Amino acid sequence: MKEIKSIIHAYNTIDFSHTKAALATVARVEGSSYRRTGARMLVLDNGTYLGGISGGCLEGDALRRAQKAIIQDKPSIITYDTTQDDGAQIGVGLGCNGIIDVLFTPLHADENNPVKILSRLTETREPRVVVAITNCSDSINALGKTTLYENDEQFLKSFPVSDIATKVLNDIKHSLDNQSSATLNYCTQQNEEIKIFIEVILPVMHLVLYGGGYDVYPLVRIARELGWNVTVVTNINKADKSLFAIATEVLHNKGEQQPVIDNYSAIVLMAHDYKTDFNNLQRLLETQTRYIGLLGPKKRTKKMFDAMMKEGNAVSEENMERIYSPAGLDIGAATPEEIALSICAEIKSVFANRNGMSLRLREGTIYGN
Repeated sequence: MKEIKSIIHAYNTIDFSHTKAALATVARVEGSSYRRTGARMLVLDNGTYLGGISGGCLEGDALRRAQKAIIQDKPSIITYDTTQDDGAQIGVGLGCNGIIDVLFTPLHADENNPVKILSRLTETREPRVVVAITNCSDSINALGKTTLYENDEQFLKSFPVSDIATKVLNDIKHSLDNQSSATLNYCTQQNEEIKIFIEVILPVMHLVLYGGGYDVYPLVRIARELGWNVTVVTNINKADKSLFAIATEVLHNKGEQQPVIDNYSAIVLMAHDYKTDFNNLQRLLETQTRYIGLLGPKKRTKKMFDAMMKEGNAVSEENMERIYSPAGLDIGAATPEEIALSICAEIKSVFANRNGMSLRLREGTIYGN
């Protein structure tokens, strides 16, 4: 979402009376690639661009393709095959060993272009779906058409290829259930093939920190660099003014306002006060968060569990799965900055359903499930 927000911000500064632009979107990845589907690159007609579709190896050609789309005012789809030994193929010798489809869409100052559609999703707290047609015949004339799924009735009315709309809708539901994007092929009633990119866009990660010590600051900075929203609940009378500048929101720990915590929120208890963390833990177990991290040794958390059991409020197995104590991956972290890095990495792994191991030990592709 951080890249999407940056592209939206840049797009909103464009004076379309003097400048033209196009959007390059990775619509399919087969095999290995540096970026995955949904990676984007905003290109202006003067050659400047923001974002990226690879690790830098395809951007030069993508820039030229995007400028061509701007000049012709016509969308196009280009396949980069880095698995081939053909010296004429863009991307040969890069070692990525993957096939990448990139959709180039010229942008106009209207409400239905893909960037405008994406701008409606930046504050979403539920998974959303954007559907783009990435290949079709000239007779269909819908290449690059992008549709935001709001509800079944709206989608069936607005999707530009009506005779496959129901099939696409079923696949949208499947992608939402799996929270994963997909590029799929369909066949119209006239036996014309059409390829569609169903992209699931997840909410921005929301990190909620309970504490105000010096170790809060590097955790806020790293999370913000990742593009996460960060709420700090602390004694605002003791907080350094820099905290208000770097955090998304700072709330008083004695105030009535409480952070909104949902399925895409992670919590870290770091008050360094046993009673405060204990009380917060009991209250926050009632939320929907998938991650509750606690600083300090295991015996400190076990003391909390034992106290809750004595009170007749034993921690369930389900809640045990949500509690990470000590918080963070085992990377040998010792300083506040290193500990913050290990915690953010663990949160990312939890929400990505990964175990946080070294990639060299992983079988298959990096982005595969």
